Amino acid sequence: MVRRPLGNHHDGPDTLLVTSDATQADPVTQKSEKGRKDPGDPENSSDLNDPSDLIRGARVVLWDFDGPVCRLFAGHSAERVAKELVEWLEGRGLHGLLTEPERESLDPHVVLRAVDRRHPGSDLVEELEARLTQEELRATSSALPTPYADPLIRTWTAAGSRLAITTNNSPRVVRRYLADRDLLGCFAPHVYGRTQQLSLLKPDPHCINRALNAMGAAPDSALMIGDTPSDLYAAKAAGVPFVGYARNERKGKVLRDAGATTILSSLEPVLEHIRSGPQA
Repeated sequence: MVRRPLGNHHDGPDTLLVTSDATQADPVTQKSEKGRKDPGDPENSSDLNDPSDLIRGARVVLWDFDGPVCRLFAGHSAERVAKELVEWLEGRGLHGLLTEPERESLDPHVVLRAVDRRHPGSDLVEELEARLTQEELRATSSALPTPYADPLIRTWTAAGSRLAITTNNSPRVVRRYLADRDLLGCFAPHVYGRTQQLSLLKPDPHCINRALNAMGAAPDSALMIGDTPSDLYAAKAAGVPFVGYARNERKGKVLRDAGATTILSSLEPVLEHIRSGPQA
């Protein structure tokens, strides 16, 4: 069994999971929700002096995977994966299938979704998605757990909250990572990831709604932890309060510019609050 420093893993159907970096996060303004009100209203946020404001009322916690839970491509460059997908397309005479910005993208999901928009449900998309999944699986062996994610996942589970992973990554990848870190049991069977219906990837709320429906949870009883604008938009569309995780100021600015009002540079305050006693 592969062991990695602090992280998450889980097996089963798709599950909501948050990933993060194992490197120390840069300072980012930390804010929290007041009374579980509309997270889109800046007046409902304050400095994170009391972590109970952040998690009050959250009986179901939905995690994005790559970011809040771990850095999936920490040792297996996502930029290189995107480049190889583009080269694979070009080797089949499909250079013109992508725009110049899409060909230069550092995100393999941008390449995959661009091809799916032009040839939805095709064999080409199916093979491209399979190639991306294989690269994600390779990346799990060098993924770095987000600081405090592993103990937070275990402690939140022990405190009685139910956890799920909602991600654009392959559920096979999430399950492998979680299983390697003995975390799969904290999420199973609630891992909700990429399917063949690529149009339903976040920012579409499909995976979040799947998790809520499967767990019998109302949106306002849940909390989503994510690190990208697409996570924020999906949570808003589903009516789920959102907490942003930003390992550095650049990522924090991207989330703030997208409208996030609750942003953490570390998961430690949440862990300390849960360890200190009841959530409510």
